[in-house]
Amino acid sequence: MLNLPNILTLSRIFAIPLLAYFLWWPGWEAGYLIAFGLYCLMGITDYFDGYLARTSGTVSKLGIFLDPIADKIMVAAVILVLAAQGVLRGPYVGDMHVIAGLIILMREIAVSGLREFLGPLQVSMPVSKLAKWKTTFQMVALGSLILGQGLPRWAVMLGEVEANVPHTVGLTTLWAAAVLTVITGWDYLRVGLKHMD
Repeated sequence: MLNLPNILTLSRIFAIPLLAYFLWWPGWEAGYLIAFGLYCLMGITDYFDGYLARTSGTVSKLGIFLDPIADKIMVAAVILVLAAQGVLRGPYVGDMHVIAGLIILMREIAVSGLREFLGPLQVSMPVSKLAKWKTTFQMVALGSLILGQGLPRWAVMLGEVEANVPHTVGLTTLWAAAVLTVITGWDYLRVGLKHMD
């Protein structure tokens, strides 16, 4: 069970508390830059654990179980800590950006419940292309929000508002991910409803 892909997945899980620690201190630019580097490294291991498992023929039940859990825990931890530290805040709508984070978290919980319900029924829920786009926007969003705190002076003027470039990209892609989250979540729910008679 402890092959290289599974070790990479476990390393992601064990790195989550460290990531949360570096995100916990608003105004600590170096900490957020370290967190951004760690976040990128975790994203790289997310790609390589699946790639290595498939190419080396070492796909295991443990890996299939742990990989999506590692992703969901990391996303949830980052969203919660950023929300707690007031990072999910922007011009015009203030902290309403937290709603986008809530939508993503609610969908992750709902889809996990659906998968658990459909598992014993031998019903699979394959990942759609739209869901992959959602994941891409989500990962870019969280990484950009972290980077924006590490580089607070990287800003441009949008009319009369000074906007941090990575932070603005992060908030925009977070909403894009939230919209795709609703669409893909509904697709998964329709599959589940067919088996709830």
